[in-house]
Amino acid sequence: MKPLQIAAYCTISLSIILSACSASRNVKTNSYIPDSQSLYDTIVKWDNIYFTAYNTCDLEKQRSIFSDSLEFYHDKGGLSTSKNDIMQALEKNICGKVTRELVAGSIEVYPIKDFGAVEMGIHRFHNNQEPPGTPSHAGKFVIIWQHTNNTWKITRVISLH
Repeated sequence: MKPLQIAAYCTISLSIILSACSASRNVKTNSYIPDSQSLYDTIVKWDNIYFTAYNTCDLEKQRSIFSDSLEFYHDKGGLSTSKNDIMQALEKNICGKVTRELVAGSIEVYPIKDFGAVEMGIHRFHNNQEPPGTPSHAGKFVIIWQHTNNTWKITRVISLH
C-alpha cells in the first residue's frame, strides 16, 4: 500500500470511528414512550394488583394471576416450571418476609401481537427481617403477560438481581 492510500484509509477509518462515537453520545436512554398508553396503563395496573398480593401474602390472588403454564427464570434460583412449586416457595420464603418495591418510572410495556404484552422494569426487594432502611439492590425483571378470556395472566417471568 502506498503512503497516500494509507493516509486516506486512516482518515476514513478515523471519520467512521468519530461519527460512531458522537452518534452514541446522542442516544437518549430514558426516552421510552409506550406504543399504546392504554396497554401500558393496563399492564401497570396488573403489575400493581399482582405485587400488592405478593406484598400482602394473598396467595390465592397470586395463583389466579399465574398461568398454569408458568415458567419462572431466576438468575440465582434457576428455572421453575411448576406453578404449585412456585406457590409453595412463595408461601415458605416470601410471605411476611419480603416485600417488593417498584422503581418509579422504570416500567416499559410492549405489545405482543395476538398474545398480550411484555413488561420490563426495575424493582427492589426488602427483607422484612432486617432493620428498616437496610439498603437493597435493584434488580431487573421481564414479565410476559397473556391476554385471555378478558383477563391477564403471567406466563413467563425473568428475574435478575
